[in-house]
Amino acid sequence: MTGPNTLSPRTPLPMQGVACGSVSASLVAGEVAFAGSGPGDPDLLTLKVARALLQADVILFDRLVSEEIMALAGPQAVLEDVGKEGFGPQVSQEEICARMVAHARLGKKVLRLKSGDPTVYGRLDEELTACEEAGIAYQILPGITAASAAVASIGQSLTQRGRNASVRFLTGHDMKGFADHDWAALARPGEVAAIYMGKKSARFVQGRLIMHGADRATPMTIVENASRANQRVVETTLERLPTDLAAAELTGPALTFLGLAPRASAQALTDLKLELA
Repeated sequence: MTGPNTLSPRTPLPMQGVACGSVSASLVAGEVAFAGSGPGDPDLLTLKVARALLQADVILFDRLVSEEIMALAGPQAVLEDVGKEGFGPQVSQEEICARMVAHARLGKKVLRLKSGDPTVYGRLDEELTACEEAGIAYQILPGITAASAAVASIGQSLTQRGRNASVRFLTGHDMKGFADHDWAALARPGEVAAIYMGKKSARFVQGRLIMHGADRATPMTIVENASRANQRVVETTLERLPTDLAAAELTGPALTFLGLAPRASAQALTDLKLELA
C-alpha cells in the first residue's frame, strides 16, 4: 500500500524489440561480449565483467589488461593475446575480427576484453561491424575508463563549477601519427582535457598549445598505471612537460591531464604507497 509520501515499487521496463547490442545477464554461446576491464585494479571491475571472465570459453584480450584481471578467467577459457602497442608490435584489426567471428561461429562464448572502457579509444566500432556483417549477436559491458581512475587518484574532479563546464578526451596519436585537435579552444584558461596515449606526443602537444596562446604555467599531470599498486604521478607544467616526462622514465600506460594538478593530500598518499610497496 502506498501513500502520498511513499514510493511505489519500480516496474521494470519491457525489453521487447531491444537490438542485438543489449546487455544480458550472462554470456551466450555463439555471441560476443565486448567488455571493459577498467584501469587495472581488479577491485574496479564491474560485477558483470567479472562474471563474464568466469563464463567465457575464449577471451581475446588487449595488451593493457592487467595480469591480476586475467587471473580471474575461468579454467575452461582459452586466452588469446591480441594486444596492440602504439608504434610497436600488434595483431592487425582484421585478424582480431576474424578470430572473434570464427570462435563465435563455433558456438563459443566469446569475451573481447579491452582495457578501460570499450567505448573510449577501444576500436570498438570496427569489431561491432564485423559481428553485424557476420550475423553474430553481441553485448557491450562498460568499464571504468582511465580518465576516471586517474583523476580520482590525484584527488581532483573532471568538471568543477566555476572552472570548466566541459571536459575533453583526446588521443595523443591516431592512425596517421600525432593527432590534431582544436588547439585554440584547448589553450583557453580553465580548460581541462584528458589525453590518452600521450607520452610520445608530449612535445607536439606542448608546441601546439603554446602556439595557440596557452599559458606556459598551465598545470599538467601525468598518471602512470592509474589505480594499480605501481601507480606513479608526475606533476608538471606545460612549459616543462616534455622535460619532466622524459626524466620520469615512465614505462607503463599513462594518461596526461591538461589543466589539473594533484591535491597535496592525494600526492602525499601516492608517495607513501610507493614507499611501502
